Amino acid sequence: MYQYNDFDKAFVRERVDQFRAQVERRIDGSLTEDEFKPLRLMNGLYLQLHAYMLRVAIPYGTLNSAQMRQLAMIGDRWDKGYGHFTTRQNIQFNWPKLKDVPDMLDALADVGMHAIQTSGNTIRNVTADHFAGAAADEIADPRPIAELLRQWSTDHPEFQFLPRKFKIAVTGSPNDRAVTKAHDIGLRMVRNDAGEPGFEVIVGGGLGRTPVIGKVIREFLPQADLLPYVEAIVSVYNLLGRRDNKYKARIKITVMENGLETYRDLVEKRFAELRPEFTGVDQEILAEIEAQFAPPAFRETQVDNFEAARLANPAFHAWTDTNLAQHRATGYAIVSISLKAHGATPGDATGDQMRVLADLAERYGHDELRISHEQNVILPHVHKSDLPAIYQILHNHGLATANIGQISDIIACPGMDYCALATARSIPIAQEIATRFDELKLENEIGDLKIKISGCINACGHHHVGHIGILGLDRAGVENYQITLGGDATETAAIGERAGPGFSADEIIPAIERLIHAYLDLRVSEEETFLAAYRRLGAEPFKAALYPDKEKANAA
Repeated sequence: MYQYNDFDKAFVRERVDQFRAQVERRIDGSLTEDEFKPLRLMNGLYLQLHAYMLRVAIPYGTLNSAQMRQLAMIGDRWDKGYGHFTTRQNIQFNWPKLKDVPDMLDALADVGMHAIQTSGNTIRNVTADHFAGAAADEIADPRPIAELLRQWSTDHPEFQFLPRKFKIAVTGSPNDRAVTKAHDIGLRMVRNDAGEPGFEVIVGGGLGRTPVIGKVIREFLPQADLLPYVEAIVSVYNLLGRRDNKYKARIKITVMENGLETYRDLVEKRFAELRPEFTGVDQEILAEIEAQFAPPAFRETQVDNFEAARLANPAFHAWTDTNLAQHRATGYAIVSISLKAHGATPGDATGDQMRVLADLAERYGHDELRISHEQNVILPHVHKSDLPAIYQILHNHGLATANIGQISDIIACPGMDYCALATARSIPIAQEIATRFDELKLENEIGDLKIKISGCINACGHHHVGHIGILGLDRAGVENYQITLGGDATETAAIGERAGPGFSADEIIPAIERLIHAYLDLRVSEEETFLAAYRRLGAEPFKAALYPDKEKANAA
């Protein structure tokens, strides 16, 4: 993984020192909150409902054990003993004191981390497939490209005050695990007719109050042209994007208002101007970056205990069925560690749990960890002979929940428990759904099902692309939860359709239960997933289950 060079280290330390002076001026009253706000946002510091919140970047979701241990230390020393992993592959500390934030940033810099551009109208943390560099279906590891984009975008003088925030996701696999079609720019590695790798470039995706699936602006872009082409896209947006209305300022609106063809023509023109300016320097930098992402030295030893352990321990067997993915190296597996124990807050990890994860990565995982946009932690390179020992350690620390991809593996934003923008709670709903279906013992029978919950229209919980999406709203001072059906975050991305009127907090769990029982009755086989059944049958039978009162169903 990428290691900071002297320039990186000096740059981050300078930013910490600069922000320390700004914090001191805010505390002594020299700066008002209005004057301080743009300064703190440039350094990832938000003012939430109850306290400040520091959002720390985890570029393309990659960590080593020293960084994870440092996050644990920060949570224990300056927060309440935990951190919250987000759908942007970041970590948030929800309770820091303002006077402590510069010390937190200094501690992050000690291990090559920062909070720069995790907020504000700039290019945010570049996200990537959490199986990058390990997945069997991958064309190539996309993280060197993501790192190149991170270096290019950090403090880019033209793009620090964009019309709105800007998000880029990249994947090296035809199977999209990075939600590329819901980003301002999505980059999917593909091969052309000659077998050469390049990128399908997607623009104008996004969720929020106007959910849009991104459109392909280039079907194949050679890797050597990627950086000038991305700069052309952002440059055109910076000129065309609306600044009169923040709700219409995202690139998705810019593309819709101008039309994809017009936008593409402007990008191609700007690309032609920019391309000669790069003169191959970006490719030289990329080559240096790629050298730091060389695969680890995989063991070529026999796997002699894995199947025996599966036969001997049903709990271990169940965990391997749900929490492992196919690795590109023989004898290895990708391990997804659920941060969704039934009844727990999705995405939260205590300091003790983070240290356990760091220890596992150091001992068994070639010192690599990944954070997924689904708010779980990944050990990307694990030899199968080590899996029984890893499972036992995870089990001893409450981290062995066997539910990856199942109904309790819920994405949920912090909601009204923390966020000043939220209009309803998300966390309690996620906890109640997980607890209820654990009681019913239906998770394995239900199979692959993505529930995503947002506490407001900003959609930080990605509810629009959930197989079942839940959006919490305020209706005359009462929490009300709308359900959407048929969303999809993968390469076949789709925005879910609103099912009908919302449900109160007391009604939402029984409604989900009716919906699931209807699916189990309607599917043609155990192999037919909820999404496949919905696409085959359409919305009506599912709406009928949600709204047994026919008048309500018809009103939808």
